[in-house]
Amino acid sequence: MGIEIGKSITTGGVAASHAHRRRDRQGAVAGAVSILACLVFVTVAGAQSYPSPDDLVLSPDGARLYAVMSGTGEVVAIDTAKRAVAGRVAVGKVPRGIAISPDGAHLYVTNSWADTISEIDAAKMQALRTLPAGFEPTGIASDGHGALYVANRLGSDVTVVDVAAGAIARHLIAAPGASYATASADGARIFVTHVYPILSQFRKPTRSEIEEIDARTQIVTNRIALPDAAGVFHVAISRDGRLGLAALLRPHNLVPLAHVEHGWAFGDALAVFGDDIGGAVQLPLDAIEDYFSLPFGVAIAPDKKRAYVSASGSNEVAVLDLARLVAAARAPSAARMANDLSAAARYVIARIPVGRNPRNIALSPDGATLWVANRLDDSISIIDTARMSVSGTISLGAPATLTPQRRGERLFYSSSVSFGHSFGCASCHIDSTFDGLNWDLEPDGFGIDIVDNRALEDIADTSPFKWNGANPDLQTECGPRTERYFFRSQGFRGDDLEDLVSYIKAIPLRPNRYRAPDGELTPAQERGKAIFLRTVRKDGTPIPETNQCFVCHSGKYYTNQLLADVGTGKPTDRSPMIDTPELTNVVNSAPYLHDGSAHTLEEIWTIFNPNDRHGQTNDLVKDELNDLIEYLKTL
Repeated sequence: MGIEIGKSITTGGVAASHAHRRRDRQGAVAGAVSILACLVFVTVAGAQSYPSPDDLVLSPDGARLYAVMSGTGEVVAIDTAKRAVAGRVAVGKVPRGIAISPDGAHLYVTNSWADTISEIDAAKMQALRTLPAGFEPTGIASDGHGALYVANRLGSDVTVVDVAAGAIARHLIAAPGASYATASADGARIFVTHVYPILSQFRKPTRSEIEEIDARTQIVTNRIALPDAAGVFHVAISRDGRLGLAALLRPHNLVPLAHVEHGWAFGDALAVFGDDIGGAVQLPLDAIEDYFSLPFGVAIAPDKKRAYVSASGSNEVAVLDLARLVAAARAPSAARMANDLSAAARYVIARIPVGRNPRNIALSPDGATLWVANRLDDSISIIDTARMSVSGTISLGAPATLTPQRRGERLFYSSSVSFGHSFGCASCHIDSTFDGLNWDLEPDGFGIDIVDNRALEDIADTSPFKWNGANPDLQTECGPRTERYFFRSQGFRGDDLEDLVSYIKAIPLRPNRYRAPDGELTPAQERGKAIFLRTVRKDGTPIPETNQCFVCHSGKYYTNQLLADVGTGKPTDRSPMIDTPELTNVVNSAPYLHDGSAHTLEEIWTIFNPNDRHGQTNDLVKDELNDLIEYLKTL
């Protein structure tokens, strides 16, 4: 039984973008001020750890900036007047998001690989308590009245945490990949976004949403629809609560990638919503042949005159005139403007180069200073908003030398190699995972061989690659194939290609949330394992060896690394032969099958296996199929 999940890597990586973003294999981005903060590095298997600042939050008075270091598992406090590190505290594994109490006394940090929240005394920089969260907590917001709202990426839900009780008060259903959360200034509303799309009919336009939560009732009161959007990142709300902005991607995955040179792979955009707009519209940030790749962090000035957006792929921050942006959003033509590459010139007034892979941004209470977390430079850029330029850079103490993996990670998250610098590896493989989409790669013909994207965790020893096994190694997958069929440019060669492959091979598996630490299975999982390992049907007749689950899905990664015809080929496929995919953490990577046509694991057998060619499953009742799926979740 070959559980054919999908084996395509949809993009390769990319290098630094314009001349001011040129690649420097040994150094970091220079600034007017460089302040070295001492750091104790953790060494795991001989590899150095890098701080990798991700999220930021300012104290209410603006005197301190707190930065989450996802690489070294700590929070760093920075004295904003001295531009110097004032303290640090260790938190949990792979911290991602941070919130602060209204009085500035406490910090709350999500530990995404520990499924917990660290509560920190902000003045003493001491950990106080560990609070519970959901599966892979990422973004977090405080309503200022004793509740935290945590966006759980793998749980696709929002946990409401009662701070006084130190317990989860309720779970709210969210869309796939809930990742970022922001509270309105008065704490009355919480807004949550998602990095994965809401699955719809196969090969139909994608969509996403922003959930609006009433903090008084702790229920979702509005789901702001975002048609044609997929990855949606940070959201900002104006101080008066009347305007919201969210950074997002508009993937053009339903047309062949032959249109890359026409700006037709991704649209980098903003969702503009709220009472000032009277609804929600999407406006582009891209310009012709000058794309604003992977918009991520958003901030709105206190006086609502300007907004700021970071581009984590093109290493810059855009400055937007808010009056012009609102005017464009309210124009009769706004609904048609999302794909207009001339529109951004109306409201984008500057683009400021910063460090590599800028993530979240934080604006001082007076709007005079913008702080930018440069994750892959291990630094923070300080932008003078009046001059619209970088006035200083704080180094967070990265190792003096770069490992091949770190150099490769920089390439993976940059967008400069593709035509027009429009997209890179991380555009499809969001945060080194996947995007939940299927794509039409045109070398085999338009509308032929539709491929599902795949996760990249722990794939080093799972060759061959591509759903039909056409690429024998990652050098082929990420080198000439990517150069020719994705980027329409030179792509990766030589040392750059080896560095990129080195990074991809080093991407680790997330913790499995369905497997007990001691390996013991639940009764349902035990029953599912017996089905996975069975060699006879329920009537006692033998199952052909090629149709037994554990034969195809064998070994450490649950793949025999061979091709098989499991009956899931489509009329649009050139060949029915499918490369048997690995099953490690398969629960996290919907949709399924080589083309992403199955939304759930259950659909693989209830819809796409009518003739029992993809394992013997038609003799199973629903409860037995559920047991099988419960076991697969543990792999």
